Amino acid sequence: MNYLNVKNDRVLPIVSELNVLLADYHVYYQKLRNFHWNILGKNFFELHRKFEKMYNDTKIKIDEVAERIITLKYHPISKLSDYIEISRIKESSPLFTDKEMVTILIEDHKILLEQLNKVIEKANEAKDEGTIDLIGAYIRELEKVTWMLNAWSKDTKDELNTSFVK
Repeated sequence: MNYLNVKNDRVLPIVSELNVLLADYHVYYQKLRNFHWNILGKNFFELHRKFEKMYNDTKIKIDEVAERIITLKYHPISKLSDYIEISRIKESSPLFTDKEMVTILIEDHKILLEQLNKVIEKANEAKDEGTIDLIGAYIRELEKVTWMLNAWSKDTKDELNTSFVK
């Protein structure tokens, strides 16, 4: 791997965590499609569009993660059975309310954020700036989407935190 400034012996742990992330993103992607297709109720139009936007974004991330693995001179896992086996995100029934779907996605975001941080940890150890840059952007984006979904799930009468940091 002479074109990267990463030592070969430090790459395998990064690739292993990237493959888990790839599996997580695949199962998450399918769950978003499931929810997109099966959303019902007064929030149909809003969530139908939101879930579509989220799965299109995830599809891009899947490709970028796989290409990062290839850049690191390894092959990404690519079998659905492998994704289901190693992903901590699990498949879902389509039979949930809109609020339940959003709650499930927020829980999946916690899993994704944990895995993204594992990738960052391994990339930091190897001084793999390319992976750090890619995954850092994913963390920032996912935190924002999670904040928005969480805000959507609240009632306007829920207590707001009115304290300010000075």
